[in-house]
Amino acid sequence: MRRTGITRTMLMWGRRNRKKLFLLAAFAIGYIIFHRNTVNDLGGAAVKRGVDGKEHLVQGDELERLKKPVYEKPPLDLNNLGEMGTPVKLNLEGEEKKKEEESIKKHQINIYVSEKISLHRRLPERWNPLCKQKQYDYRSLPTTSVVIAFYNEAWSTLLRTVHSVLETSPDILLREVILVDDYSDREHLKQPLEEYISSLRKVRLVRARKREGLVRARLLGASTAMGDVLTFLDCHCESHEGWLEPLLERIKEEETAVVCPVIDVIDWNTFQYLGNPGEPQIGGFDWRLVFTWHVVPEREQKLRRSPIDVIRSPTMAGGLFAVSKKYFEYLGTYDTGMEVWGGENLEFSFRIWQCGGSLEIHPCSHVGHVFPKQAPYSRSKALANSVRAAEVWMGSYKELYYHRNPHARLEPFGDVTERKKLKEKLGCKDFKWYLENIYPDIHVPQDRPGFFGMLKNKGMANYCFDYNPPDEHNIAGQRVILYPCHGMGQNQFFEYSTYNEIRYNTREPAGCVAVNSGTDYLTMQLCRTAEQDVPEDQKFILREDSTFYHVQTKKCLQAVDKSYKGSPAPVLKPCMDSDLQKWFFQERT
Repeated sequence: MRRTGITRTMLMWGRRNRKKLFLLAAFAIGYIIFHRNTVNDLGGAAVKRGVDGKEHLVQGDELERLKKPVYEKPPLDLNNLGEMGTPVKLNLEGEEKKKEEESIKKHQINIYVSEKISLHRRLPERWNPLCKQKQYDYRSLPTTSVVIAFYNEAWSTLLRTVHSVLETSPDILLREVILVDDYSDREHLKQPLEEYISSLRKVRLVRARKREGLVRARLLGASTAMGDVLTFLDCHCESHEGWLEPLLERIKEEETAVVCPVIDVIDWNTFQYLGNPGEPQIGGFDWRLVFTWHVVPEREQKLRRSPIDVIRSPTMAGGLFAVSKKYFEYLGTYDTGMEVWGGENLEFSFRIWQCGGSLEIHPCSHVGHVFPKQAPYSRSKALANSVRAAEVWMGSYKELYYHRNPHARLEPFGDVTERKKLKEKLGCKDFKWYLENIYPDIHVPQDRPGFFGMLKNKGMANYCFDYNPPDEHNIAGQRVILYPCHGMGQNQFFEYSTYNEIRYNTREPAGCVAVNSGTDYLTMQLCRTAEQDVPEDQKFILREDSTFYHVQTKKCLQAVDKSYKGSPAPVLKPCMDSDLQKWFFQERT
């Protein structure tokens, strides 16, 4: 029937239109040839239709062609330093040792070691074995632009990142790698870098005209991106085999999902790859608005059908994630009022969840990341960035942040009018909804007036409870001391709860003041969970006479001079009428 219609149309054109008909036919034949060649160039389809009309995943050689990366890695040579993620430990002396130390001082990464390692090194498998069995419909997956912003990055770590992406990403899926130079001033990142990447397929270099900071540098790269998905990586990463496909498949399934890879640690000193195939951790935060890692709670585990299903995460670490370009733009991209870096990860995390999206970690996507010894350049704007996040997204809960960071109230943070308008335009939920539905595991402090802030002693003027945790990841185990009050919150911020706990809850999980059996001094232990009772050694009753009565020992807290290593500290003593046993909270406003 269709052919008859076409034939009649052609006859109606007559002899005068034969030339047009010839051109039309030639165009149609040319299109078919071009289309077939294009498909062949891309490696053929990942899906074929059977006689039942259904799609079937391809296998064998055809699948291997589709998985083929932009470049193949060189043959494996286990004699190469650092190959398969092994640590590099050099016994250096004299001038060479000095060079190594200078490289660490300059980059906060052992670049001396990095330069001994191949830019194309292979990594060991560090994923769940089930991930290797996953099959993908390559032809239907979205393409991606990988955006890598850098500032004065070392040659070897930057180019190892680039080669790693090119050598682990299927050619059919990787549209481009966009390097964004955030106004670097080191010579190797100028003409030498341009010449080097000019020979690499799919790699482009974009240069900022002034120092922009991570947020605006990434946006500069994103604005030129041609892929369906934006994948942001840091400039000292190494991609694990099969890292890209899971991210793109999930975004194909759910366009409003922002998906992060599992971030495996690469040691800054030895470049050992420390990936873990076990259960990844998810992101959280504490009330200083500092990002934290924690284990996947049971309620989240119950939502998953398989160990390789995505895991919902309240926050992201920030450096590595994939997002649909259209959805990124719909959400308002980044807050361009943020400077350099720090805080943008929590702001974006809050916005994703509160505005209808989801933030997830995919167990089958692994990317190694070198965490520098410390930040190689100033993060002086991180506080203002956090204040912007609090002002726009936290509502009245921002007071919990300000109580623990009183100096943040005075920090200039710019105009957030447009960001609040965006929140209203998108119909975003409030922070109470976020805490109850996305991050119910975080303890929300009570912060009752008169029961939080600096915990001061009446008899020892201007001395406060003070606590320094062992490290950023472990809050428990150290002694509580008395130290001159500084009014900056942080290690001198305490709260007295309605459950008779003296909580040190600037961090998450929170610490509670406790008395070890057989001692009279105070140590910090982890607080109970919401389902548990308060341990007896953590119960202190704040009585009307301002004394803290320890229920278990029936003694009172007293400020004692030269108690611990020659410094003042609170200790348990028999209760008496003394100003040294009188305590009160003072808020810094």
